[in-house]
Amino acid sequence: MEGDKAEDPKKKSYAGIPEAEFMEDVDKYMEAPTISGNVELVLKKLDEQHSKYKFMEFHLLSKRRRLKVQIPDLERSVDMIKMLSKKKDCTEEFTTHFLLSEQVFMKASIAPTNKVCLWLGANVMLEYTLNDALELLNKNIDTAKKNLSFVEHDLDFLRDQFTTTEVNMARVYNWNVKKRQAAKAST
Repeated sequence: MEGDKAEDPKKKSYAGIPEAEFMEDVDKYMEAPTISGNVELVLKKLDEQHSKYKFMEFHLLSKRRRLKVQIPDLERSVDMIKMLSKKKDCTEEFTTHFLLSEQVFMKASIAPTNKVCLWLGANVMLEYTLNDALELLNKNIDTAKKNLSFVEHDLDFLRDQFTTTEVNMARVYNWNVKKRQAAKAST
């Protein structure tokens, strides 16, 4: 599935966001048998569509925030593994600082090692050789960057759908105003 995403850079939406259809001819649209001039029905439908787009935007923005935090964390882990690789043949411990929690660093003495434990999430931690850990983290960075580009693309697409939906709402509202004005003028 991810291979499909990478192959189609012109794809409208990677997350399957439905495309808002622009109403070229409001008169023709409003005369459709399923609508038969019911402005409230059309505006309600467009408002629901707009709300769905807002919901999708909220989730995409939170995903983008998570990815923008995850990528630097992974890159710091890669830097640490590179340092461990340089020091693995030394006989003495070395001192470093590591992030304990946000804005809190701790000083630690580390003995030379060939292995590291990586936190994989969901209460799972596994031990890897330094090379395997580096390979895994680099793969995760690439995946996270690719996913971030997909999310950015979908947010751009979503903004276009907001605009189209809002223009449609305005056009239907204006159509209704003109129709009422014409009816009032004819009486």
